[in-house]
Amino acid sequence: MAHETEPGLDADERADEAAEGAGLPFEHRHAGGAVPAPAPGRKGFRAALDSVLPRSEFADQRDILGGAGQNVIGLVAGVLATFATQIVMTRTLGASLFGVVVVATQFAFIASAATRFGMDVANVRLVAILVGRGEHGRVRALVRKSAVIATVVSAAFALLTFAFSSFLGRSLTSRPVQGKEAFWAAAFTIPFAAVTWAYLGGTRGLKIMRHTLYIFWIGQPVGWIAFAIAGWFVAKNAGITTLAYGLSWAVACALALWAWERETRRFDARTEGGGIPEERLGALLKFGAFRAPATLFAQLLFWTDLFVLARFVPSDIVGVYGAAVRTAQSLLLFLTSLSLVFSPFVADLHARGERDKLDALYKNVTRWGLAATLPVLLALAILPAPILRVFGEDFTKGDSALVILILGMIVPVSVGTVGFILIMVGRTGWDLLVYAGSFVIDIGIAFALARPSVLGMRGAAIAQAVTLTSSAVARLLLVKRFVGIWPFDRWFLRLAPPAVAGGLAMWGAHALLSGPKWLIDLGGSAIAGVVVYAVVLVAFGLRPGERRTILSLASRLRGRAA
Repeated sequence: MAHETEPGLDADERADEAAEGAGLPFEHRHAGGAVPAPAPGRKGFRAALDSVLPRSEFADQRDILGGAGQNVIGLVAGVLATFATQIVMTRTLGASLFGVVVVATQFAFIASAATRFGMDVANVRLVAILVGRGEHGRVRALVRKSAVIATVVSAAFALLTFAFSSFLGRSLTSRPVQGKEAFWAAAFTIPFAAVTWAYLGGTRGLKIMRHTLYIFWIGQPVGWIAFAIAGWFVAKNAGITTLAYGLSWAVACALALWAWERETRRFDARTEGGGIPEERLGALLKFGAFRAPATLFAQLLFWTDLFVLARFVPSDIVGVYGAAVRTAQSLLLFLTSLSLVFSPFVADLHARGERDKLDALYKNVTRWGLAATLPVLLALAILPAPILRVFGEDFTKGDSALVILILGMIVPVSVGTVGFILIMVGRTGWDLLVYAGSFVIDIGIAFALARPSVLGMRGAAIAQAVTLTSSAVARLLLVKRFVGIWPFDRWFLRLAPPAVAGGLAMWGAHALLSGPKWLIDLGGSAIAGVVVYAVVLVAFGLRPGERRTILSLASRLRGRAA
């Protein structure tokens, strides 16, 4: 398989070589016959891709790569939209009011994650399984039931949040009046966010990622800043800003419902006969009883230390740490979105017993995710102060906390989608157990180290770093035990040379450009590191088949352009 592509290769060899590029094990590489030629009249990228990886043989790989490609575009836009939102808000509201907004909006997001009652994940898993069985007609009734469950549970919790808004404002912020109004708006947000995810889970179960990208990654942050700017003509306070967050989720909910109805309108509404036990109401409620607390813990792992810190320090410090946490989480954006693409394939392949194919896909998806994330990790590690300077000069105080946070995310990024795999194969009880243990670790370390007299925000960052690392290791071992798949192979070591080369280039550029012109330093250093990383990655960091596939695709695109 190490030979170069030559005109004299027969059809079987070309098919095997293309499969190597897609990362398939040998037994799945060739179904017999020649690689189909692209359809007549098709031009551009799709035709070039068809000639290298024909859909008739590489449908799953094409869907994952296509979803990942959409992620690259969507994430760039989403990250830019999210950072633009934070920059505008921090510079408009200041660190103190921004701290109140961070606490209230994250409370709403975490509450919505728990009170959607696991229906998003249930929809991903069950829709994928039903479609894989050819029972398309059952999915509409399934998603309708799950949306009702998410609506009832989230609305009930929203009423409780509204009733206790004064208490939450006093307890979690140093600005009680602003806090009370912000938590009013948070209560409004919760049911819309919960139901949005239930419908987006359904479209992801159909292996359609674009709606999640456009509605959640891009649309919701853009809507938030648009509603906030309009609201600031009335008052520039935490309540208006948090209400804008809720309105953006209300619009997202309507769009998610529209997307689901559009994608399934041609499905027959059949519910009699066939089906699977997990789609029944009782089974959905049982699944949610495990998944809801697990989802709550999952979100709290990223924010418990912030809430603990908020008990001990003023809101301006909370705002600085909140900006550092949100910045560090950009390291997980590509992995998270890739996980959303990969999860329905896990459910489908596991249900069909195709463990070898699942293992091969897991290895490649994990390595691809790490390769795409390494440039972001290098930038956050080498340029923490210039990156935080974007939010305002006061926010550079969080640079040491940011470095600690990203160190804690290296292991989760390296082991890939272990959490999603456990859920998609039905191991929700173990998933909940790991989350509960991780929550205890996080809150324990945070209370010990986040006090101002100890380490302050650096102590909070240590709590999150230790928690994320231990949680990822536990899930990796559980996936190995219950599913029998493993993310690592010798090709992971190929990522070391591009990482080292890109890091040295970024560090050298930073040493030359460092000074009062911090924006030039940030842009120049990041570009230098990313360019060197990309060149070395293509030259040394890829499997031979992957490199040939990329170069062949680029060559065909150049030829068609000419």
